[in-house]
Amino acid sequence: MPKLEIRDLHVRTEEREILKGITLTVQGGEVHALMGPNGAGKSTLAEALAGHPAYRVTHGQVLLDGEDLLAMRPDQRSRAGLFLAFQYPTEVPGVTNVNFLRTAVNARREKPYTVMEFYRLLQEKMRQLQIDPSFANRYLNEGFSGGEKKRNEILQMALLEPKIAILDETDSGLDIDALRVVSEGVNALRGPDLGIVLITHYQRILRYIEPDVVHVLVDGRIVLSGGRELVDQLEERGYGWIEEQYATPAAGGAAGGEGAPS
Repeated sequence: MPKLEIRDLHVRTEEREILKGITLTVQGGEVHALMGPNGAGKSTLAEALAGHPAYRVTHGQVLLDGEDLLAMRPDQRSRAGLFLAFQYPTEVPGVTNVNFLRTAVNARREKPYTVMEFYRLLQEKMRQLQIDPSFANRYLNEGFSGGEKKRNEILQMALLEPKIAILDETDSGLDIDALRVVSEGVNALRGPDLGIVLITHYQRILRYIEPDVVHVLVDGRIVLSGGRELVDQLEERGYGWIEEQYATPAAGGAAGGEGAPS
């Protein structure tokens, strides 16, 4: 069973420290919802785990199945079993989805799939996720709706079969129908061989994807953890009461906000 261990992780950009001591353990079969207001550090955690060079780890340790994740390059982290679903998937004109996916999958295999082997695998995963076969030959994310882009991210996850998936605001920009479809795709992939960190501002996606644990991130720290009841409490009261209790006063303004790393 896979296991991601984050121990006292501190991360900063050139301008400021964003994560101030994150400790979190995620095991296969578990879904951890990570919630919090804008600027709390949620997306920074996702990007730092994936190895984005703009985020510098200044302290702490991250282990994936006992291996030092922070010592790996981004491609090595992916091969080790880490997957990041982007909040804003990139459009790549001229590159078909099927070619992108086959290249990504084969990059992680000692013996690459042949064209026909991969095509059969792709069809199988598309059927599992109820994705229109026309996705395969469209250019990567070009002209896709918000819901199609997020479904494409879940298709990538299904093909890459990661050990730990970080879903960064997968519900962002989705209408209620697209949210339901994307959530069904995530639920179809749940199982003991996959641990999920689901980053979100809102409780609506958690109506479809039942989390095992809910964490609230404020000012770069996990300040509360609990069960489903914590989601209901946030829905009723918002984040203001938690920020008042836990946020560190910052010189010249609030801890975060629109435009700040989330």
